[in-house]
Amino acid sequence: PLEDSLETGPTLPTSDREAKEYRPFARRLPEFKFWLQCTRGTVMCFFMTFFSMFDVPVFWPILLIYFGVLFFMTMKRQILHMYKHRYVPISFGKAKYKDAGVENSEFGGGMAGAYKGR
Repeated sequence: PLEDSLETGPTLPTSDREAKEYRPFARRLPEFKFWLQCTRGTVMCFFMTFFSMFDVPVFWPILLIYFGVLFFMTMKRQILHMYKHRYVPISFGKAKYKDAGVENSEFGGGMAGAYKGR
């Protein structure tokens, strides 16, 4: 028996679960709240510089090591995430093909032979 094309085609959603719009990216933190928190933190730190009780001495090699550890831990996580999704973060230039720019057809095509390096 032949099937009716009206019955086999796309249909309207029949439940609430099917009717929900697909949203591939949902933000955990809205952009406005992010910038508000960044501004508050910057202003608070600026005013804390005027009081000597917040002037904590730091031995610079420890601070440098701390920065290095945080940087490498974060980058390791990011690079592993990129490799997981098959994204290669480093490329060594443009792909080169064997006969790029050389006319090999019998007709030459376009401006073939117009400029011969005079």
